Amino acid sequence: MKQRLYQPRVVGDLLKRHGFAMKKGLGQNFLIDAHVLGEIVDAALEGVSPVGEKIAVEVGPGIGTLTQALIEGGFDRVIAIEKDRRLQPLLLETLGEYKNIDVHYADALQFDFTSLLQGIAQDATVRFAANLPYYITTPLLMHLLESRFPFSHLVVMVQKEVAERMVAKPGGKDYGALSVAVQYYSQAKLVMIVPGTCFMPKPDVESAVVSLQRVNHGYDCDQAMLFRVVRGAFAKRRKTLENTLAMEFGLTKPIVRAWLESAGIEGIRRGETLSLDEFAVLTDRFEQFVSSFDRKVTTDEIHESDERQYDD
Repeated sequence: MKQRLYQPRVVGDLLKRHGFAMKKGLGQNFLIDAHVLGEIVDAALEGVSPVGEKIAVEVGPGIGTLTQALIEGGFDRVIAIEKDRRLQPLLLETLGEYKNIDVHYADALQFDFTSLLQGIAQDATVRFAANLPYYITTPLLMHLLESRFPFSHLVVMVQKEVAERMVAKPGGKDYGALSVAVQYYSQAKLVMIVPGTCFMPKPDVESAVVSLQRVNHGYDCDQAMLFRVVRGAFAKRRKTLENTLAMEFGLTKPIVRAWLESAGIEGIRRGETLSLDEFAVLTDRFEQFVSSFDRKVTTDEIHESDERQYDD
């Protein structure tokens, strides 16, 4: 059995031997808790098919702690993407004996996942599992979800506050644009809360493991328009939908009021009270009303405003 990388003594000796100094800006906090690792692996393997190769894709392997746990826990192959090339000699030491682990040194936000996954057999199961650096959590997750890469499940460790927003339901203070965006693409489930003592060095915040299982809600409305409606609804959380949507689309309040009423939604409500289904209906009704608005909003204009804002 190879040496377990979650042990504090092993981590400390490895870092000292290589003279490695962790960079806070890269979110380098290494897991030192076997139970947390087991929960991540179990969540990543949930419902996995007994047929075909089981492949895990990981971002930010660090010294290879989760990478090792994924291989030892049941995956046939792990493909890891690491931005910090200073970790290469450490990863060669910790993972070099594993023939079924491939490490690519690149920025995950610029990485070509499509080419990476092109040669994978059709009966293979591909899961995404990672202890994500906090600074890339939202942009990377939305990139992975929006791009429709073949991950049926994504299991990620993120900052606790972000996890709470991802799984939040309508009506709560944590529910916002990120909640709607994540739940548009997936069924989000909180797996566990992870205290700072499970990391080395100990971060200033708590973390959480979240499982995202892809879903297809089958909405017929324009996706870009839906996210523009969502963005407008949450632009000013204290204001009513009648006010926020009027500002977002440059429409008069009477027109917005009629639009909302056509969707069965009262204008005095606020964005955080609307469910994903209600946002879909509201978007669908907008598309039916668009030709009668004082200021016509065209499809081209909608797509020109396609920059997502998921931070509430």
